[in-house]
Amino acid sequence: MKPFISDDFILQTDFAGRLYHDFAKDLPIIDYHNHLPPLQVAQDHVFSTITEIWLKGDHYKWRAMRANGINEQYITGDSTDEEKFEAWAKTVPNTLRNPLYHWTHLELKRYFEVEDLLSLATANEVYIHCNNLLQKPEYSTRSLLEKMKVELICTTDDPVDDLASHYAFAHKPSNCKMLPTFRPDRFVAIDQPSFSACIGQLNLVVDFEIRKYDDLLSALRMRLDHFDDLGCILSDHGLNQLPNPSSPHQNIGKIFLKGLNSEILTRDESDFYKSSLLTFLAEEYYHRNWTMQFHLGALRNNNDRLMTLVGADSGCDSIGDFSHAISIANFLNPLDNRGVLPKTILYNLNPADNELFATMAGNDNDGSIPGKVQWGSGWWFLDQKDGMEKQINALSNMGMLSRFIGMLTDSRSFLSFPRHEYFRRILCNIIGQDVALGLLPNDIGLLGELTSNICYHNAKNYFQL
Repeated sequence: MKPFISDDFILQTDFAGRLYHDFAKDLPIIDYHNHLPPLQVAQDHVFSTITEIWLKGDHYKWRAMRANGINEQYITGDSTDEEKFEAWAKTVPNTLRNPLYHWTHLELKRYFEVEDLLSLATANEVYIHCNNLLQKPEYSTRSLLEKMKVELICTTDDPVDDLASHYAFAHKPSNCKMLPTFRPDRFVAIDQPSFSACIGQLNLVVDFEIRKYDDLLSALRMRLDHFDDLGCILSDHGLNQLPNPSSPHQNIGKIFLKGLNSEILTRDESDFYKSSLLTFLAEEYYHRNWTMQFHLGALRNNNDRLMTLVGADSGCDSIGDFSHAISIANFLNPLDNRGVLPKTILYNLNPADNELFATMAGNDNDGSIPGKVQWGSGWWFLDQKDGMEKQINALSNMGMLSRFIGMLTDSRSFLSFPRHEYFRRILCNIIGQDVALGLLPNDIGLLGELTSNICYHNAKNYFQL
């Protein structure tokens, strides 16, 4: 019987198979956005169990387990690693047609050479087998990255992080490079109760007291320089939507002091502050030749019970129905007019916004580089087969697929890199189907170049690696 994850997995035509195996399969991986722990990379961490590396912190799996009726004790609670793994194995057969079913078996095969379907019946054997392999040197964090031919990882880091792990790793021999990404969300969110405390943390790092808005800009500029010194090439912002203040002339100094003193702000005051700070940051990114990322549209932490029990990022987020078009246009256009718009990647979470984002990305290209403003790959709830197919098709129709910089993991797991394989197979299958229908020329050289560019070379050139 042919294994489930076979050589032709997802590839439904001979042409698609040729594209994948000859042009995509063996390319290195540039993972320019993820949430891997830099300390574990720097220390070359060895995981004790498959549960630690695979289930701990993976809110995709937690969400599925809860939907399968698993008690929280066996998800994030105090049960043993073996019990948690067994609970996950019990859940897997019920994830059929969910991307978790594909990811699970891709990861088991690529990292552990397990071809059996995971279920309660196979759980014990798979658990022991994977745990034994994890104790070998070739299963440390750095070895796992090299196993998947990962050339670059860009982690996601708070402005107050000292980046000691990045510094340490930069001085160790490795075929993989790790760079930080500047994620200043806490300092943009002036309307959150924690804002004043965040400024207090920044005070300690920059070694002076931030008393006014200009002090904040000076402090953030210092942190930007620190990130730049360690090779940072990207920023990232996770927002419901870009701010769009209705009153363009407000006193930013007074608004900042209200936030610093935990006073209540109006929506327009909050939006004016956010827009002002994001504009300042965008200009700073431009002058450093960084790329600015916006992840837009998530409705986060919707369950108070689990927020209290587990905390943020616990699998209680969903797609939001926010309005984006006017706010994106009103933010990017003035930057472009003044010649200070950095390279930008826009990610949406609501598939209803696909064509909106695809067309929005085409408004502010200036001819300086191909695809300066990108519509990012399918994100979060959309990084599955249907979501990626729709993203690829909308981008093809509304923009230029040939300039797309491809996939990323957006993951906290060291076992998530087969998602690049998943994307590459899906891309090759789409192109192969178009060839079969006569919609693209039967030219393996032309379409092979297109494929390899999207899977690797476009990102390498875009980030000037």
